[in-house]
Amino acid sequence: MASFKALLPLAVALPAVNAWGSLGHTTVAYIAQNFVCDKTAKFAQRLLNDTSKAYLANVATWADSYRSEPGGQFSSVYHYIDALDSPPKSCNVDYERDCSEEGCIVSAFANYSSRAFQQDIGIVEQQKALKWVIHFTGDIHQPLHVENIAVGGNLINVTFNGAKTNLHSIWDTAIPQKAIGNFSQANALSWANNLTSEIKHGQYKKESRTWLRGIDADDAVDTSMVWARDANKLVCTTVIPNGPDAVFAQELSGAYYETAIPVVKKQIAKAGYRLAAWLDAVVEEAEKHGHKHENSKIVKRNEPKLEPWMEEARQARRDFGGDCGCGLEEHVH
Repeated sequence: MASFKALLPLAVALPAVNAWGSLGHTTVAYIAQNFVCDKTAKFAQRLLNDTSKAYLANVATWADSYRSEPGGQFSSVYHYIDALDSPPKSCNVDYERDCSEEGCIVSAFANYSSRAFQQDIGIVEQQKALKWVIHFTGDIHQPLHVENIAVGGNLINVTFNGAKTNLHSIWDTAIPQKAIGNFSQANALSWANNLTSEIKHGQYKKESRTWLRGIDADDAVDTSMVWARDANKLVCTTVIPNGPDAVFAQELSGAYYETAIPVVKKQIAKAGYRLAAWLDAVVEEAEKHGHKHENSKIVKRNEPKLEPWMEEARQARRDFGGDCGCGLEEHVH
């Protein structure tokens, strides 16, 4: 694998972007709204105190703004899991190896999937929990949010449409926006409706039947690990199939973009479809337990013995800071 140390001195100032960008996250939420059952919709609308036509979409990016607020910084590490694998030679995610002691997106997804139904913690905390679940489902489908190399691609400098940026950022924002346009609620809704149609009647109709495999309302860790492994494979096949050196300092708005955009679209579609199915499953499970649902298989991560390069990579993430590269993006709305 590429030397992590070799990448560090070449890092440029990182632009602030949402994971998937506001466009991607809001689209995921709108897709979920198109698929959730009535019971789930009513639960979410009641909990969020929002009966509008954008009740999930309105909170889809909350987690990225909250992480930069006083008292919210602790949640920064929950937006990713750093797979200590070796792309493009091999891609894999291991929960015990890759979820640090500070926590990760998988442990957070499991925790907050449970807390959304714990009435004894209060309505505000329940609301936060649901908003995190909505957001983290999007994050876990972005391949560089489930990959360690170069701090999830943040240290792989590239250009896109002539602008200096980094690999993580273009997957979050530049690639989707080149295809769909800058973020607006209307653009997100339109994209969501197009992808919903592809799931119901179009190119994803047959394949989408497999997207819900592994969903188990009693095991949020295993459920989200299915999604994480699915996304992580794309690091080897699409994100850096020839290694980081092949894209470093390159202009990626041409052939690279043409290869990446179908993958980005499918990942957004998967995230929305799976989010709906997950919410339906946990609402149903909670109802059976009188809305005192507790995820019975939230497992603690065992401390594995890491190889020296793995320790170095994890320390590099800590030195980089909790920022996953997913602050609020700056562009014209």
